Amino acid sequence: MLKILIPTIMLVPTTWLTPTKWLWTSTLTHSLLIAFASLLWLINPLDTGWSCLNLYMATDPLSTPLLILTCWLLPLMILASQNHMASEPSARQRTFITLMISLQIFLIMAFSATELMMFYIMFEATLIPTLILITRWGSQTERLNAGTYFLFYTLAGSLPLLVALLALEKTTGTLSLLTLQYSNYIHLTSYSDKLWWAACLLGFLVKMPLYGVHIWLPKAHVEAPVAGSMILAAVLLKLGGYGMMRILIMLEPLTKELSYPFIALALWGIIMTGSICLRQTDLKSLIAYSSVSHMGLVVGGILIQTPWGFTGALILMIAHGLTSSALFCLANTNYERTHSRTMVLARGLQMALPLMATWWFLGSLANLALPPLPNLMGELMIITSLFNWSWWTLILTGIGTLITAGYSLYMFLMTQRGPLPAHLANLEPSHSREHLLMALHLIPLILLILKPELIWGWTS
Repeated sequence: MLKILIPTIMLVPTTWLTPTKWLWTSTLTHSLLIAFASLLWLINPLDTGWSCLNLYMATDPLSTPLLILTCWLLPLMILASQNHMASEPSARQRTFITLMISLQIFLIMAFSATELMMFYIMFEATLIPTLILITRWGSQTERLNAGTYFLFYTLAGSLPLLVALLALEKTTGTLSLLTLQYSNYIHLTSYSDKLWWAACLLGFLVKMPLYGVHIWLPKAHVEAPVAGSMILAAVLLKLGGYGMMRILIMLEPLTKELSYPFIALALWGIIMTGSICLRQTDLKSLIAYSSVSHMGLVVGGILIQTPWGFTGALILMIAHGLTSSALFCLANTNYERTHSRTMVLARGLQMALPLMATWWFLGSLANLALPPLPNLMGELMIITSLFNWSWWTLILTGIGTLITAGYSLYMFLMTQRGPLPAHLANLEPSHSREHLLMALHLIPLILLILKPELIWGWTS
């Protein structure tokens, strides 16, 4: 565990002591080395218990894929941010990289925490660097508004969670994930127990986000710089799913009845946010709403609490992390050239940047869950387990997948096909840095087709 965490912490002095001309190169190399070293966690993914265990941190098949995704994302964020940060003063560039590194440190500690209180503190600590990224490096004046939404939605959801965790500590005497599963069965029957159940899940559902408390997400995505959007879509939303999987085991008898409204909201949200995507004019906003719709499926898969639902949720979280992060990178490469996120103003780009159009095509297909990709494995598992739970859900999930296919194709055709507008005649060509960035997103996704049990979690 510390083999990854200590080099990540040492990235901070590296960032501040490297000469300016080597700043991006050295941090990228160092973080790539950490990302490749983190793949060692996959050596024992088929053990169902904890491994790499010490007093406070451990990995198990549920947290390993998310930890590796976190480590994999830092070099990609550094690659993606290099161009638009180049004009800033050296100190600001260093601060920006330090914020991204601190996010990775907090996330590693959150996903590997064996104590629920440590998980909660790290869960909250990720707020601060993300908030600074959005409010300081966002592109428009709306960013302060977006930061406020982001902060208050997340805080309002997670303060009841703190109270719930303290109540759990009082009843069971421990918050350690290693011993909680063996503690005495808590009989939850009273009205206050139901409130406690809701408090436990609310913080995670806001983070996911569940439809109805999702307003902060499109705002935060649209205003954040590319690194902020990438880490938000790829890892921070997954904190909610991970926390729900961890804590639902303790809420056993109540979930069966109390989860109905949340499952209904999540499935209705798939259709609603999908429909919103179909009429979006802003490219980043479209990708952000598509995240809400995919996370609705994940919430449904987790709340019905079957092994298939859990597995599908974990696979979809990893696949969605890589896919939506790639789409935000593509949206950013368009924005850097056309200085507009409006899809009508930047279309027909296949004529100007044909290789970029190939990446767009792969990204859009991954987003609509093309057959052999992990996105489809996850969606099929969740849809099957939901159908097993109640066959009515097939109508909602079926319409949802149709709409997903619709807006993914709409996004691709809108940005890539058609005649190139006259004002885009002299576009800057694409750089090998951008192609490397896209390859590092999509190659892991394609390789997971060959060995999907790495991200199957407990069920493998």
